[in-house]
Amino acid sequence: MSTLLRRLRVARWLPPTLLVAFLLVGWELGVRAFETPAYILPPPSQIVTAFGEVRGLLGGHVVTTLTEALVGIVTGALAGVALAIAVWAVPLFRRLAYPLLVASQTVPMVVLAPLLVLWFGFGLTPKVVVVALIAVFPVAISTVQGLASADREQIDLLRSMGADRRDILRLVLVPGATPAFFAGLRIASAYAIAGAVIGEWVGASSGLGLFLTRSQTSFRVDRVFVGVAVITVLSVALFGVVDLFSRIAAPWQQAERDQGGH
Repeated sequence: MSTLLRRLRVARWLPPTLLVAFLLVGWELGVRAFETPAYILPPPSQIVTAFGEVRGLLGGHVVTTLTEALVGIVTGALAGVALAIAVWAVPLFRRLAYPLLVASQTVPMVVLAPLLVLWFGFGLTPKVVVVALIAVFPVAISTVQGLASADREQIDLLRSMGADRRDILRLVLVPGATPAFFAGLRIASAYAIAGAVIGEWVGASSGLGLFLTRSQTSFRVDRVFVGVAVITVLSVALFGVVDLFSRIAAPWQQAERDQGGH
């Protein structure tokens, strides 16, 4: 069984890995064949060299951005769950909150970030708020859907046994909504690092957003690609961590996935 699962994982990751390798080789050969200037599109080999040059500088920037993303996504997730429970429990709040949640997503974070810096300064807070605002919508919407799709028969059974709303929430709704919550959290985690970087573009003393800004102003396109690559790796890693927690919190969902893969 374990051997079969390992083969399935290899079969799942091998095609995208080969595709990335093919694209990198094509990129390298294409840039050299057409003699594209490095200040327009550097080859991957030059980007690797640039990474070696700035490797010592990246550590502090990565820690700053990752801290902002983690604090922001936790804050947004907690706010999203609180909103979802309020929407489920109070019909009037449902009618009021849904339009506001949707409207909050129509304002670009690039526009909102300067206002947050004016309100909260150049420290950690505005970046955390940006990430939290990005995370709260998918978490809230997904959790609301999870709560709404709870097993009605189980709820009716508990009510017939004298259970109150708190018991129903704890015994039926929370376990049933857990997979939906993590589905929203996975979406939020994919954008959390980028949200922190957007906040850092406006003003910061450290972070990958500041690293990208300095690289752009010095016309070091190779270092810009280094920053983009690091952001991508961090986003994928954060997504993987959230996915791991979802498997721990809802192991039955992973079992269903494995059965479906067979």
